[in-house]
Amino acid sequence: MNAQPEVESSGMDIAKLVLAGLLVAAGIVGFYYFADQSQLLRVLGLLAVFAVAAVVGLQTAAGRGLWRFGGDARTELRKVVWPSRQETIQTTLVVMAVVLVMALFMWLVDSILFAIVRALIGGGG
Repeated sequence: MNAQPEVESSGMDIAKLVLAGLLVAAGIVGFYYFADQSQLLRVLGLLAVFAVAAVVGLQTAAGRGLWRFGGDARTELRKVVWPSRQETIQTTLVVMAVVLVMALFMWLVDSILFAIVRALIGGGG
């Protein structure tokens, strides 16, 4: 259960989110509008517009919540105990062996069922 109370969006937050969306749309339109310009400049301009839109979006309650979620996810990611190289290789080999055994089993079952169906319908010419 989330212990933090939910914050309702104010009219200003909605306006900021709409502004951020309009900035992104304008950046995309500008990217294609200036097609005759250098692609490097167009990409840098698009990234700049996206950065400004992100800053505007992060000024809202939803943006702050998203930023807090990202920070919490990063904290949890630091707590993960990653497997060693040897454990990863061993696990991969076990998975590959199980997949191979299951593939052979499925092929065997398919062959038996195919032979049964062919015998039942009288095929095999």
